[in-house]
Amino acid sequence: MVEEKKPEDWMQKKWRPAMGWTYMIICVLDMAVFPVIWSLAQMITKQPLSQWMPLTLQGAGLFHIAMGAVLGIAAFGRTQEKIAGTANNTEPAKPTAIVSMTAIKKPVPTEDQSL
Repeated sequence: MVEEKKPEDWMQKKWRPAMGWTYMIICVLDMAVFPVIWSLAQMITKQPLSQWMPLTLQGAGLFHIAMGAVLGIAAFGRTQEKIAGTANNTEPAKPTAIVSMTAIKKPVPTEDQSL
């Protein structure tokens, strides 16, 4: 008897990219779009000019630290799934050769070759 896999929910399958896109959109809005809109609104209403304070940097940037942790751990978990071969639609990772810089030895000059 072959065990059949249940189809995964969209959110379960795509939550990592959704978190990345959400974080990118929040950063673009808070660092680029909102400051321009803030300045334009002040010019149109002839209010005293003040600088935009990014909302995500308030509280010592805890939002960025938290999102970095979530995305970093998610990327690490995804990598581990791929290595183990348990990720959807992936094959186990094939080992690759890693050349170490210590393995490449430079010739030692002899007395005849020294300047």
